[in-house]
Amino acid sequence: MLGVRDGQLVSLRGDPEHPTTKGLVCAKALFLPKIVYSEDRLNYPMVRRNGEFVRIGWDEAMNLLAEKFAGAIKKHGTDSVAFYGSGQAMSEESYLANRLFKGGIGTNNVEGNPRLCMASAVGGYVTTFGKDEPMGCYDDIEHAKVFFLVGSNTAECHPVIFDQILARKQAGRDVLIVVLDPRKSPVKHVADIHLDPVPGFDLAVLHAMAQTIIAENRHDRDFIDKHAQFKIVRDGKPTNVSFDDYVKFLDDFTPEKAERICGVSANRIREAARLFAVGPTMSLWTMGLNQRTTGVWANNLMHNLHLITGQINKPGATSFSLTGQPNACGGVRDTGSLCHILPYGRSVSKADHRAEMETLWGSKPGTIPDEPGLHTIAMFEALGEDKIQAMLICTTNPGHSLPNCHRHRDAMGKPRPNKPFVCVIDAYPTRTTELADLVLPAAMWAEKTGVFGMSERRYQLHPQIISPPGEARSDFDVILDLAGRLEDLGVVQRGYIKGKFKTTDDIWDEMRQASKGTAYDFMGITRKRLHAERGVRWPAPTEDHPGTARRYVKGEDPILDRGPYADNSLSPGDTKFYAAPDHRAIVWLRPVKPPAEPADNEYPFILSTGRVLEHWHTGTMTMKADELRRAYPEAFVEINPEDARELGIRNGDQVRITSRRGEAVMKSRVVDMPRKGMVFAPFHWEDDRAFINYVTIDAFDPGSKQPEFKICAVKLAKA
Repeated sequence: MLGVRDGQLVSLRGDPEHPTTKGLVCAKALFLPKIVYSEDRLNYPMVRRNGEFVRIGWDEAMNLLAEKFAGAIKKHGTDSVAFYGSGQAMSEESYLANRLFKGGIGTNNVEGNPRLCMASAVGGYVTTFGKDEPMGCYDDIEHAKVFFLVGSNTAECHPVIFDQILARKQAGRDVLIVVLDPRKSPVKHVADIHLDPVPGFDLAVLHAMAQTIIAENRHDRDFIDKHAQFKIVRDGKPTNVSFDDYVKFLDDFTPEKAERICGVSANRIREAARLFAVGPTMSLWTMGLNQRTTGVWANNLMHNLHLITGQINKPGATSFSLTGQPNACGGVRDTGSLCHILPYGRSVSKADHRAEMETLWGSKPGTIPDEPGLHTIAMFEALGEDKIQAMLICTTNPGHSLPNCHRHRDAMGKPRPNKPFVCVIDAYPTRTTELADLVLPAAMWAEKTGVFGMSERRYQLHPQIISPPGEARSDFDVILDLAGRLEDLGVVQRGYIKGKFKTTDDIWDEMRQASKGTAYDFMGITRKRLHAERGVRWPAPTEDHPGTARRYVKGEDPILDRGPYADNSLSPGDTKFYAAPDHRAIVWLRPVKPPAEPADNEYPFILSTGRVLEHWHTGTMTMKADELRRAYPEAFVEINPEDARELGIRNGDQVRITSRRGEAVMKSRVVDMPRKGMVFAPFHWEDDRAFINYVTIDAFDPGSKQPEFKICAVKLAKA
C-alpha cells in the first residue's frame, strides 16, 4: 500500500488484506520510496562518443538503436541480434520483446536473467510433471506440519515467507522444520534437523531419504501405482523402468553409503526421511538447488520424495520452488521469453506451437526458427566473438551478475574492431551501463502499469501512481518504439506491431488469447478484474472462475481448488498429472554427479555465493538507501573458524579469494556458518576489488543451461 502526496511517493506499508503477504513487507521494500528518488536516477538518453557519455534526445537515440539493429540484420542475418531481458520487467514488456524478436525479426536469441536463477526449477517441473510452475500455493504454509527448506536462506532471501513459516511453527507445537544446506544460515536456528552436506553432493542425501522411506515402508504404494512412472536415462534416452528397478537403484544410496559421499550422518538422514513421510510436508527451495550443473536433477529428486510419499496435491503437501526475482514466473517463464520456449508452455522446437504463435502474432509462416537460440552464457560468448552484432539489455545488470564476469564484461565493453553495439535500458548507472554504447533511462515499477506473476501463479496488477523522472520511459514504450522503427527500416513486416498496440492493456488482451486452451489458461483474468481484486491465481479460464489454488487435483469444492484441466470424473482429492506422459508424473533415477569444479590440493576450498537480508542481487536499488547500505557497507567472506585458525586468518583481516578465473579481496568474517572447507560471500557490492563474480565459474547444467554459481574451487590467503 503506497502513500502519495503532491504526485510524490512518500510512504509504503504492507496490505493486511492481501491473501499472500498478509500485511508483511521485507526490510528492502520499506525503503522503496527513498530508492525511487535516488539522486543518481538516469533521466535522459546517453550515447558513448570518444569514450565518454553525452546526452542526446530520444528520437536520435531510437534512430541509432533501430539503425544498428537493422544494419546487423541486413548484413549478418537475424541471429546477429539478441535481447537480454529480466525478471524485473513487467509481463507485458517481456511478452512484447519476445513477440518482436521471435515473430517479427525471426530470431530465438531471447534470454533473461531468470536463466541465472530459475531455469533448473523450470527443467525440474517440466521433466517431472510436464509443465512449469508449482502446483501448490502459499496457502499450504498454513496447513503444513513439516517444512523442508533446501538450499534456501529463506530468513534473509524470502523474509515474508519465513515469517509465515515461523507463525505456523509457533501456532502448532507439532510443526517441524528440516533444513538441507551446507551453510548454517539464519534458517538453521529454527531447524529441528539440519543436514549439512559437502557442497554439490546433496543428491546423495535426497536419494538416501528416498531409500529410507521405501525400506521402512513409509511410501504410498497406492499413490505410486496410480500416479507415478519411473525413468532412467540410458544411451542418452529416457527409458521406462519399474518400481522394483528404482528400489534396486536406491540400494547404492543407503544412509550409510550416502554419509560417505556427502558427509551427513546416516542417523540424521533417516530422521529427516521419517519426518518427511509423515507430513503434510511442504518443500521450499531456491538457488542452492538451482544454481548447479546438476540443478535439474536436484529438482527432480525433490519431486521424487513428494511422489513416493503422496505428499503432494493436498493442503500443506507440495513441492514448491520459491522464485528469486519478482516477475521471473509471470514475466519470463510464462511469457516464453527464453531462447527455447514460446508463451504458455509452448516450445520453439514444435511445429504446431510455432504455427499457433505465428498465427496469433500475424507473423509470416516459418518466421520463428525451429531451433533454440543462444542461452545466456552462450549469448555472451557469442557477443565476445562478435557473432552477435547488436544486443538490447533490459532492466538487468549482467556486467555484475554473470559468473566468470571478466570475459563477459569484455564481451560487452572491450574496444575492438567491429565491436558489437550494446544498448542498456535501466533506471540507474550500473556495472553494465558503464559498458554500453547507448543508455536509455527507464521508468520504475511505480511509474508504469503492468502485471507481475508470483511464485504461486498469482497475477497481480501494478498501476502507475507517479510520473517517471526527467525523460525516463517504460521498457514497454521503448520496445514498442523500436518495433515501429524496425518496420520502417524493412527488417520487420509492416503492421506487425506498429498501430496494433498502444498500451500494456492491449498486450494483456493478446496474452490472454495466447493462454487460451493451454494449461496456463487465464482468459478469465481480465484487466477489469485485476483492478478489482488482489491478484488471481491461474489457471482461471472464465471470469467467474475463482482461480486455482492447486493444479492437477480435484478439490472438495466443485470449483475452488480444482485445476480446470483435472478430469471431472475424478473423486474429490484425486489427482491427474494431465501434462505428463500417460498422465503420470515421473520419478527419475538420477546418478550422483560431482560439481564442475570440486576442491583439490591447489584450490582446497569451495566458494558459494548468496544474499543478505538488506540487499538484493547487484544492489542497483538497495544500495541507494543509506539505511540498507549502512547495514552491510562492504563485502565480506565467511570462513569457518577451524579453517581460519589453520590459515592464520583473524576476524576482520583482508582475505584474497582466488580461483582459476580471477580473484577478489574482502574482509573476513570468521563465523561458524559455512561448514569446514567452504567459504561464503554475498555478491551485492560493485567495487572491483571485492567483485566476487570475477571468481565464480560459468559452467552450466546441460539441461537447464543455468550456471553453477554455488560451487567453485578457490584458495585463500591474507591480503
